[in-house]
Amino acid sequence: MEIKKGIAVSPGISIARALVIDAEDYRIPRRSINPSQRMSEIQRVKNAFAGAIEELTQLEAAQDQAESGKVKDIFAVHLRFLRDRSLKKKINDLIQAELVTAEYGVSSILRRIASHFTKVKDAYISERAADIYDIERRLLKQLLGKRREDIGHLTEEVVIVARELSPTQTAGFNKEFVKGFATDTGGRTSHTAIVARSLGIPAVVAVEELSESVSGGDNVIIDGNRGIVIVNPDRQTIEEYEQYSREFIELEHKLDEIIEKPSVTRDGVKITILGNIEFPDEAELVLQKGGEGIGLYRTEFLYLSRKTEPTEEEHYQAYAETIGVFRDRPVIIRTVDLGADKYTQSKRFAREPNPFLGLRSIRFCLQNLMMFKTQLRAIMRASVLGDVKIMFPLITNLQELMQAKMILRDVMEDLGDESIPYNKDIQVGIMIETPSAALTAYSLARDADFFSIGTNDLTQYTLAVDRGNELVSTLYSSADPAVLRLIRTVMQDAHKAQIDISVCGEMASEPEYIMLLLGIGVRTISIAPPMMPEIKQIIRSVTLQDCNNLARKILGMNSERQISSYLRNAVSKILPEVF
Repeated sequence: MEIKKGIAVSPGISIARALVIDAEDYRIPRRSINPSQRMSEIQRVKNAFAGAIEELTQLEAAQDQAESGKVKDIFAVHLRFLRDRSLKKKINDLIQAELVTAEYGVSSILRRIASHFTKVKDAYISERAADIYDIERRLLKQLLGKRREDIGHLTEEVVIVARELSPTQTAGFNKEFVKGFATDTGGRTSHTAIVARSLGIPAVVAVEELSESVSGGDNVIIDGNRGIVIVNPDRQTIEEYEQYSREFIELEHKLDEIIEKPSVTRDGVKITILGNIEFPDEAELVLQKGGEGIGLYRTEFLYLSRKTEPTEEEHYQAYAETIGVFRDRPVIIRTVDLGADKYTQSKRFAREPNPFLGLRSIRFCLQNLMMFKTQLRAIMRASVLGDVKIMFPLITNLQELMQAKMILRDVMEDLGDESIPYNKDIQVGIMIETPSAALTAYSLARDADFFSIGTNDLTQYTLAVDRGNELVSTLYSSADPAVLRLIRTVMQDAHKAQIDISVCGEMASEPEYIMLLLGIGVRTISIAPPMMPEIKQIIRSVTLQDCNNLARKILGMNSERQISSYLRNAVSKILPEVF
């Protein structure tokens, strides 16, 4: 039995056999063989190399030398690797010594080589790791053929183990069979973690070297509450976790009983709970969990889940489906937030030294006007179907807001010229996600109808911590005094300007922060649907005076650790089962 610690990103307990996948959603078998199978596995390696060389040779010959010289050069490099006898010898020696399959031998040796390349400081050499991974995938394709298992066609319950998962991979999981996942990399507010919470799949990330220590078929426990992964647990541990899982499910059922009850504090203060969604089919879940509308409709998955950019009509149909669920309740559609770790079709492989500080979000839209206008047209067409609002992400200054609003006005004029109905009085808001926006919130409020504080990026940019980087994940905390003071500043400026304000970042979905948010003036939160009953229970268990007193104490503290401990202790008295 091996116990590994990571970061809990989505609550719940899952116990199942592991499915270890690579970046292409396929299992990398890691099984032992009998001594008598050594030579047959070595022959499979030989056949795989021969097949890969033949495939590459054909691809190389199909290239036009005048137009695709660089491509042919890449093929030549790959072919040199594949014809390297020492490479095959290393794989065969591993099979002989450790009695493993050809697939595992290929994957293990090539990933060791790639890892060596990535550690070299010379940029040209380090970038060759991508070539090694490409060769690995080509050889695995030869070895596995039709036996490669697509996670979209599972027939048994599994927990996914991977080095990393993209948001779109996670969104494609079949919840009937995928009961949880754990990854080597990631952070609590990575987009993969956000999708996991939306789907209600237990998940732990930033578990160092997990994918290298787990074999396909191993029994694995994923504890999404405590951030623990247990590989090959003993019978006693399994029984303990089965009991723990039953208790957690009982708590969820108990919390579901308050879904229909109002979200008010004990002294009668109304708190509005909205939902964060990625896809139209999540809208029903928001209602089922007691949500009063959509506070954040993330639209980038219209782009990321397909090979071509969505048309205006495809945008419109997605929005119309969601609006139809809520009718007269608010639906706030955030314009596309691509870039950073979320790339769209033709821009997917654009390399940036610091993508989170680069061409992302509203900046991306302002440089891709046709794409931006396509989405705005669809939103405006859908605006007549219900209480629709537009929200621009990652606004850092007034100029960006004015540019985005000018483009929106152009779209409105075009629709008017075409006699297409739209809501001329649609509310336009912005996300406050950077220190620059937080510190100039009062100025921005003059041209925005509402604010929504995106605590994920606000924390990241305030603390200069990449929220998806496991190497610095311990430094990322929304309980840092600097973050809390910026949030309070934005709240005060919004109230002075008399505009609506909400918190839609993952901070609002974490039970320990609710009393603090209420105490600094938050009255509307937008959260992951599965967390709604839990958050409502906390709201219904406190008075506003309790929250005000807590906030005053917290804002006088100067240590993130002291703040986190104080918040957890306060909330554990209300929901001890969660902690």
